[in-house]
Amino acid sequence: MSKLYGYARVSSGSQDLALQQAALAAAGCTVVRSEKVSGTKRDGRTELATIMDFLRAGDVLVVTRIDRLARSVMDLQNIVHELKAKGVALKAVEQPVDTSTAAGKAFLDMLGVFAEFETSLRKERQLEGIAAAKAAGVYRGRKATIAPDAVLALHREAVGATEIAKRLGIGRASVYRIIEASEAAAAK
Repeated sequence: MSKLYGYARVSSGSQDLALQQAALAAAGCTVVRSEKVSGTKRDGRTELATIMDFLRAGDVLVVTRIDRLARSVMDLQNIVHELKAKGVALKAVEQPVDTSTAAGKAFLDMLGVFAEFETSLRKERQLEGIAAAKAAGVYRGRKATIAPDAVLALHREAVGATEIAKRLGIGRASVYRIIEASEAAAAK
């Protein structure tokens, strides 16, 4: 007998999962897994990984909307391929998506393209806003967390890059970057 498994996701801790959870329960999901994590990639999505492990042939994975499952076409297609290989269907409560039908599959592909497009637009707007803030002198970026003087002082004492990184709690690449920048400036 097939089971309905629900998956709910929001991007940030300040967002609420209650509406998605209620919709999935109303759709008949016997299990609902939820998480607060970005949907732009699968890394770090432990609840999605758990539910993917639970699913068996004949089961149905239910989401409220496709963008709750994935924000990139590639991730969405990978998830759909994994589900298909297991004999599992995908349905969306608020959208006409049902991978057990040809029309549902086509609509799924279109929604995936739009979800990725929306993410790209948001990123472009964010970068434009940062550029405008920098031009206005309002935004200066993140404050430096590395003290170049401390790196260079240890380097002058013949301390190796690995040890410098360890002592200062930074990455070796940062140590090398600071040393190279200092040597380049001295060469000019």
